[in-house]
Amino acid sequence: MKKSKRVKKSNSWRIKQNRDQFFKKSKTLGYRSRASFKLIELNNKFKFLNKNTNLLDLGSSPGGWTQVANQKIKSGKIMSIDIKEMEPLQNVKFYKGDILDSQTKKEVFTYFNSKLDVILSDMAADTTGNKSLDSIRTNKLCADVIYFSKDILKPKGVLVSKLFMGDDFLEVKNLAKTLFKKVNFFKPVSSKKESKETYLHCEILNTL
Repeated sequence: MKKSKRVKKSNSWRIKQNRDQFFKKSKTLGYRSRASFKLIELNNKFKFLNKNTNLLDLGSSPGGWTQVANQKIKSGKIMSIDIKEMEPLQNVKFYKGDILDSQTKKEVFTYFNSKLDVILSDMAADTTGNKSLDSIRTNKLCADVIYFSKDILKPKGVLVSKLFMGDDFLEVKNLAKTLFKKVNFFKPVSSKKESKETYLHCEILNTL
């Protein structure tokens, strides 16, 4: 009985994927993930990627966002980090680790040897089945990335991070506003309609 339920769930997922225009388009264009289109939309709106950008991609696996960044960045440096493995990409430094660990942070500072232009984070906590808890845990990751960004972003640097609409949304929003002069929110068309995700776009650090 349990096996039958798993099979039905798996078949339902496949049907949804086959109906998903962004999933099909990602396969056609050779992107590793449909999430690539989220970054394309974000960059079209806020224009933070250029050929000289030094960029850090957090929660990068399987590499959809890194692929998009790699198409834009020609002279800058790209580093991608995830606790999961990621297939190599040319001109991209991948480090398997947790950005909350001191050793991982050390690797970032050593690799760039200077301040960063852009930090991307599409990180989300592993789902538990409890949507409220999942939202809180993912937003905690977003807050951690905001704190980290103040130590490594250039004064006019940009942070783009996933954020869930939930009980602690305002808390994370207010945190961002204490550290950045410009804070925007944007939900790409390519985000699934039923998803609570939105994206935080921050630029220009407040000088204390």
